[in-house]
Amino acid sequence: MTPTRLAASRVLVAVELGRTTLAAEVERARTDIADSRDRGLLLELAAGALRWQAALDADLGAQSQRPIAELDAAVRATLRIGAYQLLHLDRVPVHAVVHEAVETVRQLGHPQASGFVNAVLRSLARPHASALPARPANGSDRVSALAYLSVTLSHPSWLVERWLTRHGFEAAETWCRFNNEPAEISVRPAAGVTADELAARLQAGGVTAERAGFVRDAIRLPPGSLGRLTPETRAALVVQEEGSQVVAHVVGARPGERVLDLCAAPGGKTLVLAHDMSNTGVLVASDLRPGRLALLRTTLVRGRAHAVVAAIDATSRLPFGPVFDRVLVDAPCSGLGTLRRDPDLKWSRRPEHLAGLAAVERRVLACAADAVRPGGLLVYATCSSEPEENESVVDGFLAARPDFGLVRADPGQAVIDPGRLVDARGFLRTLPFRDRLDAFFAAALRRRAAGL
Repeated sequence: MTPTRLAASRVLVAVELGRTTLAAEVERARTDIADSRDRGLLLELAAGALRWQAALDADLGAQSQRPIAELDAAVRATLRIGAYQLLHLDRVPVHAVVHEAVETVRQLGHPQASGFVNAVLRSLARPHASALPARPANGSDRVSALAYLSVTLSHPSWLVERWLTRHGFEAAETWCRFNNEPAEISVRPAAGVTADELAARLQAGGVTAERAGFVRDAIRLPPGSLGRLTPETRAALVVQEEGSQVVAHVVGARPGERVLDLCAAPGGKTLVLAHDMSNTGVLVASDLRPGRLALLRTTLVRGRAHAVVAAIDATSRLPFGPVFDRVLVDAPCSGLGTLRRDPDLKWSRRPEHLAGLAAVERRVLACAADAVRPGGLLVYATCSSEPEENESVVDGFLAARPDFGLVRADPGQAVIDPGRLVDARGFLRTLPFRDRLDAFFAAALRRRAAGL
């Protein structure tokens, strides 16, 4: 038996039990797999099973006399990996998928479940009527629409109900389908490299590269491309989701200014700020946990960015007076805008989490405000799709701080036609169903000059 299926099942168990995130657990498991193709398969299996979890469970449940939710986590994970291979991949014969699943569940300490796993997967592989709700002919049939979006397109019902209410059926459907696709890779040139030079290196290395649709110097690569790059080419680029780059440009950092980047790790936005400042002025990048600070330092060294790294608890009074021209609050949030890249968040987030996250976000924003000089700019940003973490936080802040006013977010000339991403209130939003970008939000808040 190859170790990849076993590793993928272990990843799913760890994620389901709340021990880790998909990204962290895959990274840990990859160290034990030597072949790059098997490392790629590990991510494909684990991420694919999480993306399609609700649909896989419905299909498996139709073939099982025991409810999938009542199975041991290891048995459930093994079945999901096997079902994902049978229903979404075609490289491995059915008998091999079933054999690997049986061996996996034994290796996970459940030999008594091997016959059950064998029977369910063999039954699933045979022609059978679909257990998944069909796409409703009329999107206004709310019950049918929710069943289709939550089960067939495998998203939490509470979340798609919100999207359905705010954006309508077709937009919600497009959003769900976007999240279930393997994510493209957005990159930008590293320091000292131009976008044209990077594109040429990628093409010369046999990697399909196309210019991005929003950020002028960003480039999009197909999923799985990074593993095919030479070390030299890899060093010539920075991986960063295009929507995240747009948010960093909203700060509008300029050479010679004082800029503070709170909650900065892993440091992608900090690199954009340093670039926009031409590595001049004073740039302070902060985070709190030691691991996050180490990651931030590594990113800045690799990106040749001049910044002061500081350990700061952003939920408490900051060790600064009102001295910064610009402050970026990249708020800790639910991450519900990045489900295409982080499909485990679909199942770990709950609606009741949003109030607690918003409370932390309000504290961070209030503390950050005191570091902005009169006339300076405070940018509040999340990678959440939900209003509790976005405009509601901003509106509460403005009600409490009359010395700040909302201004129109402006990502500047680094972004092509930036106005298309800014709504009527002046908030920047990237919407997956409209822009084919992860969902980001940013608000620009100007501190009034003294006496105004």
